This record gives sequence, C-alpha cells and structure tokens, in this order.
Amino acid sequence: MDKPIGVMDSGVGGLTVAKEIMRQLPDEQIIYFGDLRRCPYGDRPIEEVRQYTIEVADHLVSRGVKMIVVACNTATAAALADLEDRYDIPVIGVINPGARSAIQSSNNQDVIVLATNATVNSGAYRDAIHHINGGFKVTSLACPKFVPIVEELRYKDKVIVRVALHQTLKGLLGTSADTVILGCTHYPLLAGEIREFFGGRKNVIDSGYETAREVSSLMTYSRTHATPGNRKTHVIIVNGDSSRFEYILNDWIPFIDYKIEEIDLEAY
Repeated sequence: MDKPIGVMDSGVGGLTVAKEIMRQLPDEQIIYFGDLRRCPYGDRPIEEVRQYTIEVADHLVSRGVKMIVVACNTATAAALADLEDRYDIPVIGVINPGARSAIQSSNNQDVIVLATNATVNSGAYRDAIHHINGGFKVTSLACPKFVPIVEELRYKDKVIVRVALHQTLKGLLGTSADTVILGCTHYPLLAGEIREFFGGRKNVIDSGYETAREVSSLMTYSRTHATPGNRKTHVIIVNGDSSRFEYILNDWIPFIDYKIEEIDLEAY
C-alpha cells in the first residue's frame, strides 16, 4: 500500500522514531509532524496535550496516511486510546513497545523510567509493565532539563549534558535497577551520555527502535508494506520555525531525501 506513514511529536524528538522506521523500512514514505509552536508537551496539562495530539493526528489523516505513529510518550499517555477510537487506520504509541522491551531486557525485574512530568504523572509505563508482569519494581523520574537541551540543539555539548545528567540522575546511581527506559523520544539523543553516566551497568532501552519493529510487524500482518524499490521523499511538516529540524535532519539522518513544509496549524 503506497500511502505514507504518519509520525508525530511535539518537536524534533520523534525523529528518533522516524529514523528507525526509515532504517528498518527504507521503501516507506514518512510524513512527520513536529508541533514546534506548542513544544514541549511534557509540562502541559494532560487535557491540553490530548487536544493538541488530536489536532495533529487529524492533520496527518487529512494527508492520507495509512498509519499513525505517536512518537511522543506524553501524547501517547494522553490520547492514544482516543485516537484508536477516532480513526479506522492503525495508531501505534511508543509506551507499550518500550515497556515490553524493558521486561525482556531486565534480569532482576527492577527498572527505571526517565520521562517528562506528564508521562511520569500519568503512570503509563508503570501500568503497561504491570499489565504484563505485576512483579516488576518501576521507579519513574521526571527529567525536565533534557528536552530543552535537545530542542535547543545543545545535545552535543558534553559539559552541558553531563551537568544536567548529574543534577537529575545522581539519586539513581545507587539503585539496583538493571534497566533504564528512555521514556521520551528526545532522550535517545542523550543515550550515549546516559549509558556512560551509569557506567554501562544498566541496559538503556530506546522505545523508538522497538516501535519501528512494531510498525514493521503490523504492516507485514496487514500486508500494507509499500512497493519495494521505489524510494520516496519524506515530508517534514513543522508547526513553527523549521530551522532546528534542518540541523537535526542533516546532522542525524543525512541519508534521507526530504522536503520541509512550515505551517500554522491554528490557521487550518
């Protein structure tokens, strides 16, 4: 089925998921929506996040996507069930794939979730893990310093990143947890430093990788893969200024062909 896959996030973080989909499924076209004008979602009231998520998803549906990937943990927690009821196409979030991967990875049933305030307050990862295995200990920590580092393109400044990690994560150094879930799609851009902070003693789970695997499995089951060998130009829609997307795309996903559209979502 040669329709695009819609991927959405509040900003650039969801590109970590889009990158994995592009890598694993090179024949698929992505329409990515970054709601930069209203980013970040993580400190907003959950009902406001739900409203924004539905508005963005409606826009993607109007573009004729065959599937929506909610590449934002906060939006997944706030609105996934609503989107599943609203559309007749598949809608995939990032929380369940990440939770399943953490369960498979952990040897002592003790995991840490690093996430935004809204995702932590929702208890979505804890509930997803306990739904599968109620014996797990789940410690969740809000990391409000991390998203601005990525959105402001400071994720390559090791001094800034290490200071933020120390200030935020120092209380977790002595914990027995053997697995850390990056519960925000911005955080994989800090994954190397997070692994180093924990001295390589904890498994670090990137839900983007697992979500891309789920997308592939679902399309195999439904026989909706794109025609092989017909490489597509990806579309990046930005509600706001697209300059930081240009930087991230060229720095982090240089192998793709893409075009950027700036829009004002509120004008639609």
